[in-house]
Amino acid sequence: MPTVKQVIEALKNCYDPEIPINIVDLGLIYDVQVRDDASVYVKMTLTAPGCPIAYFLVEQVKEAIMNSVKGVQRVDVELVFDPPWNPGMMSEEAKKMLGIK
Repeated sequence: MPTVKQVIEALKNCYDPEIPINIVDLGLIYDVQVRDDASVYVKMTLTAPGCPIAYFLVEQVKEAIMNSVKGVQRVDVELVFDPPWNPGMMSEEAKKMLGIK
């Protein structure tokens, strides 16, 4: 059975093309669940609601999980904008990389 930890590790291979930091450290992932039927649910956001690469990122998330985590049968991604993303959601490492205090 896949684990949440495995899914999060797979998501660390997904990057917003405009910012050279993975989507986990950017704080774009709000929730990850592995369900009993081996499907994975990901609740995520984008740095901006009008982001032109929204479809690309959602597909990248699905592919990363399906290709990296054994046993996953399906990936459902919910794209939300509430709460809105802000730089305070980034990991300390990401903030350091971007020079944010």
